[in-house]
Amino acid sequence: MSKDLAKGITRNGTGQDGKTWNILGQTYYPKAACDSTFAFETNSEPGQFVPVHVHPTQDEFILVQEGTLDLKLDGEWVQASEGDLVRMPRGIPHGYFNKSDKPARALFWVSPARKLEALFDRIDNLTDPEEVVKISADHEVDFLPPDAND
Repeated sequence: MSKDLAKGITRNGTGQDGKTWNILGQTYYPKAACDSTFAFETNSEPGQFVPVHVHPTQDEFILVQEGTLDLKLDGEWVQASEGDLVRMPRGIPHGYFNKSDKPARALFWVSPARKLEALFDRIDNLTDPEEVVKISADHEVDFLPPDAND
């Protein structure tokens, strides 16, 4: 089933159509979704992170809106601050970590959308990281072994 982009504005601090996800303690807001792209906001408290993983079928971008994110990008540590854009081509291992003492907020988007929104619907409020990893693999997101986060 094809999904076209709906016109309109997704207001600051809200998700499109009022939707919000709790992804392992982080608040995610869907901002826009269609077949060609999927955009979402993340809110990460100090110490929160998403481990290193790969999107084999999607390019991904991060626009840091507030704070600082440390990223493991293709095996190298880099840091992105407010206003920076991170480019992550499909197939490149990446993870993001809030190693600072302040909250971080970022706008992420993937292209094409593929199964990422459906993944967030499935893992919303799950607390078992192993279950999240298993479900993610069924949605074209492949997590690397834990030592990839070192």
